[in-house]
Amino acid sequence: MTEKMRVIVADDHDWIRVGVTRLLQAAPGVEIVGEACDTHGLASLLDNCECDVVISDIGMPGLDGGSNAVSFLRRVLRGRVHPPVVVLTMTSQAHMLSGLLHLGVSAIVDKRDTAAALIDAIQAAMAGDVYLSEQVRIVMKTTEAPPQPRAGVLSAREWEIFQLYAQGFAVHEIAARVQRSGKTISTQKRTAMRKLGLETESDLVDYARQIGLI
Repeated sequence: MTEKMRVIVADDHDWIRVGVTRLLQAAPGVEIVGEACDTHGLASLLDNCECDVVISDIGMPGLDGGSNAVSFLRRVLRGRVHPPVVVLTMTSQAHMLSGLLHLGVSAIVDKRDTAAALIDAIQAAMAGDVYLSEQVRIVMKTTEAPPQPRAGVLSAREWEIFQLYAQGFAVHEIAARVQRSGKTISTQKRTAMRKLGLETESDLVDYARQIGLI
């Protein structure tokens, strides 16, 4: 007998979480091993349940007062061993979607595409592929140069620099804090922006706000 894919579903909207759970329960080869309504619940499930795929909204309340789940999901994806993550979202901002891919998300499904796309997204995630639902692909086409998924995941240092800059630290302040030259910090900041698909300072601030950094 083929083993079922063990799935955790996390969304702070009850009707979406219930709808996704019912959809997957009706699919052969899928077992729901946990449901969470916030990031704390998702963290607890990941600590206590073995799962093969995480399906998560990013708009849930985050840990440590964060406004969403993106920072937590990044920590999950930075783990040496971790389940693939399928993100559910309604965002229509291409740079935000690009940033999720570069954080290591396996699939992005617009909530308007859920019924038609979710099983395909899970299968792609399990196979190690990247999947974008139809509405997500439409949004991504608005960028002049769509990013190559996972072409450049931020290093730990680049992520640190990006966070500090987004929080208002000047380049020279960051340089002193991490004991690097200002030129090095500027280069790492530009590299991080490029990998996240951000072109302007305004894009950087907007993205940082969306993922709860500011």
